[in-house]
Order: sequence, then structure tokens, then C-alpha cells
Amino acid sequence: MKESSSYRGFLFFNTLVMTVVVIFTLYPFVYLLAQSFSSEGAIYAGKVFLFPVEFTTTTYELLLKKPEFYRYYGNTILYSVLGTFISVSATAILAYPLSKEKLRLNKFFIPFVLFTMYFGGGLIPNYVLVAQKLQMRDTIWAIVIPGAISAFNVILVKTFFAGLPNEVEEAARVDGLGVYGIFTRIVLPLSKPILATMFLFAMVAYWNDWFTASLYLNTKESWPVSLYLRQIVDNFVSTQEFSSSDAASTQIAATIKSTAMILTALPIICIYPFIQKYFVQGMLIGSVKG
Repeated sequence: MKESSSYRGFLFFNTLVMTVVVIFTLYPFVYLLAQSFSSEGAIYAGKVFLFPVEFTTTTYELLLKKPEFYRYYGNTILYSVLGTFISVSATAILAYPLSKEKLRLNKFFIPFVLFTMYFGGGLIPNYVLVAQKLQMRDTIWAIVIPGAISAFNVILVKTFFAGLPNEVEEAARVDGLGVYGIFTRIVLPLSKPILATMFLFAMVAYWNDWFTASLYLNTKESWPVSLYLRQIVDNFVSTQEFSSSDAASTQIAATIKSTAMILTALPIICIYPFIQKYFVQGMLIGSVKG
């Protein structure tokens, strides 16, 4: 009875804390959503909190009517899909041999991976390497290659691989599978949780990355949507991105930031529910097994 009361108390306290965390996490997004659909007068008067005031879709309409908006969105989808595929594949390929303690030089290479988590060359050496030495400036590879492998992700995947039963691989080896066959037909199918976690990490990183594009992409037609929306937010008045009435321009100026954030975050929010169960499982297993 005493344990039952303690457990109920823990559940109550845990639920209360998580509710507060959820409220503080969701409120900024809900506020941005409400602001993006509110009139400029209501925004400047501070009347917007949880729900739109004087509902309007002016900014969304003008943004979505621009043909280049969809081109930039297509660029972002291309960069995100290709970059995520390269990132997850390279991470898994690197992490798998590192998870085998009996392999030669395994303990020699792991410190090099850990070293990159704490030390880096900096912005200028990276720029010189990518733009001049590798000649990838103004190409898609400058977006998807430099940040493809994260040392943190490699350690998570390595830890997950190390927790897989050795008996499964030994049985596959007895059945005639080689190293590549075991990796692709046995290890990867068993690693869906951690791979889904890496997929989400990489997809979010590539989708939201505007800084890399601003460094390496000279051609405006190659911009991702995040960089395009950022340019609109920064230069709306001076560049006159939209030709419209003064009233519409005032409305857009009031809601452009919140609208840009919503349009940028919405696809990732739509994807997350489909891989959420794998994400949680992968994070837990990848963190404790080893």
C-alpha cells in the first residue's frame, strides 16, 4: 500500500512536470501560428496570445503565389533527402566496424572520432577546404557532404550496433553471408529504431540549414527555402519582395517572420509522428546499450 501511494505520487509529480514542459515547449509555436493568421493591428496592439485575432491569410497567400517559392522548396527537399541518405548511410558504415571490439586498430580510430566532437578547424579552414580545395562551391555537394557525418551520431549508432546479439551474425555467417551481406540483410533491418533517429536528426539539420547555403551557393535559384525566407524577413522593406497595396505590405511586414517560421517547420512536424516511436526507442537503446 505504501509503495502504491509512492508510485501514484511519482506519477502525479511526473505528469505535472511533463505538462509544464509541454506547455512551455508548445506555446512559442502556437503563438507564432496565431500571429501568422492575425491582423497587423492586433499584433502591434499586443492582442495575440493563443488564437488569431482578426483572422487573415494575406501573407500566406502572397508567399504561396510566388512561383520561385516552390522552386526553393524543391531545392530544400532535394538537399534534405539526398543529404539525409548520405548522412545515415555514412554514419552506419562508419559505426559498424567501430562497434566490433575484436577488429584491429578499432581502439586506435575511436579516439579520432571523439576528438572531432570537441575540436574543429573553424569556419575559415572549412570554407577554404570546401570552396577552394574540393572545388564544391555553388554545387549541391557543398550542402550535403561537409556535415554528413556527426561524431555524436556515430557514437550512438556504434553503441546500438554493439548491443545487437553476436549469435545472430554468427548464424548468418554459418549460412554463407559475408560481411556486406550481414550488414545489409541482418544488421540494418534490426537497427530501424536507431536509423530512424539518425534520419530525423539529419533531416532536421539539412532542412533548417541556411548558413551553409549562404556561404557556398552563389546562384539564387539554388537556394533552399530557409535561406529564401530569411532573405525576405531581413530585406522585406528595402528589396520590396512583394508588389501589393500599402495595407497588404503593412500586414506582410507584421507577420512575415512568424509565417516564414511556420512554413519552414511544418514539413518536419508532419514527418515526426510517423517515426516518433522509432525515435524514442532508438534514443533509449542507443544510449544505454554497449
